[in-house]
Amino acid sequence: MPQLIAPDVRVHESFLVAVKEFLAEGADPNTLLAHEIEEFGGTWRRPDAFAGYVARLGTESLEETPRPQGWVPHTNLWFVDGDTYLGRLAIRHRLTPFLHELGGHVGYAVRPSARRRGHATAMLRDCLPYARTLGIESLLVTCDAGNVGSRKVIEANGGVLEDQRGEKRRYWIRTGL
Repeated sequence: MPQLIAPDVRVHESFLVAVKEFLAEGADPNTLLAHEIEEFGGTWRRPDAFAGYVARLGTESLEETPRPQGWVPHTNLWFVDGDTYLGRLAIRHRLTPFLHELGGHVGYAVRPSARRRGHATAMLRDCLPYARTLGIESLLVTCDAGNVGSRKVIEANGGVLEDQRGEKRRYWIRTGL
């Protein structure tokens, strides 16, 4: 049964295949995955380098970890089924003015070959307890206005539309805190 876990080296091979899928579809250069591909992608094949990458992901939740300007601490979670990597989710610990306007608390991605199976809905649902432990009462989740799939995922998880700003729809989801 698929579950959210901390990043783990046991999904190494499946992760590499998933990255190829994301690259083949032309991943958005502004995503966390695109940033990581640029920084680490050339070394991921080596088990030791991948283990270093996984360890680095674990430090992203720490305030003192160096990060690009404007980025905030975030908790990385992977959605896996056994040794199969299905997707990823990051919970940003706080909102900057930019994130409040456009990015929200949560970013998630399901590998192309695993889409339209309910994984994104499950990932978002399963991240709510994690957000609660961070003291987040309501998650801001955004999506492009034309992204019907993401709208359905957010709404299936209780997302209440606050407004639309430009091309971004902004929803709030209570974490149960």
